[in-house]
Amino acid sequence: MTQQAQQVPGPVTGMERHQVPIYVGAIPAGAVAGWAAPELGPVLEHAINPVLAALLYVTFLQVPAAELVRSLRAGRFLAAALVVNFAVVPLVVAAMFAFLPAEQSVRLGVLLVLLTPCVDYVIVFSGLAGGDSRRLLAATPLLLLAQMVAVPVLLVAFMGAELTHIVKPGPFVEAFVVLIVIPLALAWLTQAWAARRPAGRAVAGGAGAAMVPLMAATLITVVASQLPKLDGNLAAVAAVVPFYVLFLAVMAAAGLAVARLFRLDVPAGRAIVFTGATRNSLVVLPLALALPDSLAVAAAVVVTQTLVEVVGMVVYVRGVPLLLPVRPR
Repeated sequence: MTQQAQQVPGPVTGMERHQVPIYVGAIPAGAVAGWAAPELGPVLEHAINPVLAALLYVTFLQVPAAELVRSLRAGRFLAAALVVNFAVVPLVVAAMFAFLPAEQSVRLGVLLVLLTPCVDYVIVFSGLAGGDSRRLLAATPLLLLAQMVAVPVLLVAFMGAELTHIVKPGPFVEAFVVLIVIPLALAWLTQAWAARRPAGRAVAGGAGAAMVPLMAATLITVVASQLPKLDGNLAAVAAVVPFYVLFLAVMAAAGLAVARLFRLDVPAGRAIVFTGATRNSLVVLPLALALPDSLAVAAAVVVTQTLVEVVGMVVYVRGVPLLLPVRPR
């Protein structure tokens, strides 16, 4: 439980305790809203980045700036995070690639989402499973920078050089500034304010208490804005679901192997399993939405991964501690 939540009794504590069912419930809530009012879809699309930026702000606020800097010195952990995400994951995706549906937009959507490590709710779910979410939080800017460099190269390797005219680096740069640089700077400024003024402490406490509602709001916004677009694309979407489930299963074992290879302690090892399995669907969705109309199905394929992954995280929160148990002294 976060420090802020401990200081705020009542409903906030209850939300923290029941956050997994809240997140899972946000998906059908978004689905109902999307089907009931599909005309709101374009408006909600514009809300995705602001809501996600607010979520990352309160996430960064949980860890003092000095501790974030110290965490960046955890060389073995950072090396393991890079290996699992940019060596192991591409190999797993390559093994599945030949079996994916042949449609270019479907393949592009799968590649966009599976090749990009998560930088948002992975921290929450990892923490719920006893993972070292603070070191994972410190690695977030590095992971996003690395995917900005690696993903265009990997997309060309998988699908050919013609993609360089379709997928541009600009949206990745924008995502890094809007979703990492600005929220991180605001979080550090808020921490400095809280250290000096009671008003700052009140703002920091209120922002920390908003994490669960913001996560739920993000999921509702994404699902409600995109689910109406699944009309006519259900066959393509259904075809990728088994691949997303298989990916989660394989990466549980692969993440465990990487954690053992780098001889990480149990909390760090659990965090590595989570970062290898969770994908950057919320951040890459705007990239998919910016694709030409001929590739519009890619966005639906990305959203489908979100739906599968949130359910998968419920299993991971229970299962990863069994894969990496704390050994008695």
